[in-house]
Amino acid sequence: MTNENDDLLARAFRDNEPQPATPEDPGTDLSGLLAPTTGELDLAERNRLRRGASDTEIRSTDTEDITEVEYRKLRLEQVILVGVWTEGTSAEVDANMAELAALAETAGAEVLETLYQRRDKPDPGTYIGSGKVQELKDIIAATGADTVVCDGELSPGQLVALETALNTKVIDRTMLILDIFAQHAKSKEGKAQVSLAQMEYLYTRVRGWGGNLSRQAGGRAGSNGGVGLRGPGETRIEADRRRLRTDMSKLRRELSGMKTAREIKRQRRRSSTIPQIAIAGYTNAGKSSLINALTGAGVLVENALFATLDPTTRRAELADGRAVVFTDTVGFVRHLPTQLVEAFKSTLEEVLGADLVLHVVDGSDPFPLKQIEAVNKVIYSIVKETGEQAPPEMIVVNKIDQADPLVLAELRHAVEDAVYVSAKTGEGIAELQARIELFLNSLDAHLVLLVPFTRGDVISRLHEYGTVRSEEYTEHGTRIDVRLPMSLAAELAEFAVDPDAGTVPDAS
Repeated sequence: MTNENDDLLARAFRDNEPQPATPEDPGTDLSGLLAPTTGELDLAERNRLRRGASDTEIRSTDTEDITEVEYRKLRLEQVILVGVWTEGTSAEVDANMAELAALAETAGAEVLETLYQRRDKPDPGTYIGSGKVQELKDIIAATGADTVVCDGELSPGQLVALETALNTKVIDRTMLILDIFAQHAKSKEGKAQVSLAQMEYLYTRVRGWGGNLSRQAGGRAGSNGGVGLRGPGETRIEADRRRLRTDMSKLRRELSGMKTAREIKRQRRRSSTIPQIAIAGYTNAGKSSLINALTGAGVLVENALFATLDPTTRRAELADGRAVVFTDTVGFVRHLPTQLVEAFKSTLEEVLGADLVLHVVDGSDPFPLKQIEAVNKVIYSIVKETGEQAPPEMIVVNKIDQADPLVLAELRHAVEDAVYVSAKTGEGIAELQARIELFLNSLDAHLVLLVPFTRGDVISRLHEYGTVRSEEYTEHGTRIDVRLPMSLAAELAEFAVDPDAGTVPDAS
C-alpha cells in the first residue's frame, strides 16, 4: 500500500525540476522552491518504516525458531486495551485509556476494543478478575485480536497467567512505550539507550511461548550422560538470560563512552556565555513545534507520542539581538518506565544544565494539571539522584487554539505567571520571547564600560553576547551601556566605569 507522505515527498522533488515548455503552457520554473526540511524527511522515513511487516507475515512467523527477545520485538497489529480503574473520576479513566490507545496507535497497532474494570487494586494473579478474563477471552475470539495491552506494569507472574488463560500475547504499558522508543530512536546513543532499557525489562520476563523454552537434556541425548554429566543441562531460558547479560554489559560500556563525549560537549556549552534554554514537558505537548516557532529550525514535528527522542539543539536570536540556544528534549509521560529514566539519564540531565526550562503543557488536554504533575515527578527524581539544583522554570501552555476555555480558566487559576501560546498559529510567541528576554536580563549584570579604541575585539564580544543599550564615542574610547552575562561581566570588569561619571582620564 502506497504511503501518502512518500507520494507527497516524491512529488515535491519531481516538481522541483523545470518543466518543458509547450504551446499551451510556456512552462514554469519551480527550481526555486525550498527543499524539504530535515523534519519532513525524518517524518517521511518514519512513516515508511512504520508500515513494517504485514499481519500475514507476523502471524506466519514460526515462534519456535526465534528467541523470546526476538518474539517480543515483533510489531503489534490488532490489539485490545485493558485497564483497571482504582482511583479518580470516570473522565480521568477515559483520558488514561485514550492515552493508552494513542500509544498503541503510535506503535503501529490497530485498537479493536477497550475494556477496563473498577476495583480497589489490580488482581495479583491476572491483573483483572477471573470474570473479566473470561469476558476478554470471548472478545479476542470474536475480534481475532492477536495482542492484549494492559494499562500498567505487569509482574512476570501476571504476564504468564494472562497469556496462559487467553492463549494470546500480552503486553503491558512499559513494553509498549519501549517499543515506541525503539521505533523512534535515531542516534547511536538513543538506540543503545533503548536497547539497554528493553533488555533490563525483559531479563526477568524471559520465558517460554508454547513450551519452546523447555529444558534440554544434558550429556548424551537419550541417556543419563554418565558420571558428572547427569542433569538437564542449560535451559533455553538460561541461555537467553546469559546472552542478555552479555549484551547489557556491552551496551553499558558503549554508553559510558558516549556519556563522556556528551559531558565534554555539555561542559563546552556551559563555558560559553550564550544562555541555554531547555524545552521540556509531556509527550506530544508541542515542544518541537514550539522550538520551530521560536527558531525556524525545521525539526521533526509529528502528532504522535514520543516523536522526539534525541535532543535537538538550535541557536536563535531574540528580538534584542541576544543569541540563545534552545534544546528540545524527550517528552515525559505518566508512569514513565524506570528503565527508561535510568537509560536516558544523560539525555534528561540536559534539563538540569540549562539556565531556564520552558515547561510546555498541552492546553488541549482535558487534564493538563496531571501532565504538569507527571513531568515534575520525573524532574524531581533526576534532581534527587544527581544532587544538582533544578533551574528556574517557566510554564508555557501550548495549543490554546484547540483548548477548552474552561480548562484554560482552570489553568489560569492554578498556575501563576504562565505564558499561553499556540505554536501552530503564532499567537503568544512574541509575548513568550519578551518573557524570556526579561528573565535573561534578570541574570545579567548591568554595566557601563569604557573600551579603548584599540580593543575592537571587546566591542565585538559585547555585541555578540550582550544587550547593548547605548553606545557613544569619546576621546578616551567607546563608552557602552550594556547588559552582560555574569561570567563575561567579571571578565571585563577592568573596563567598568561609574555610570554617573562623564569620562575617565586616559589610563595610558
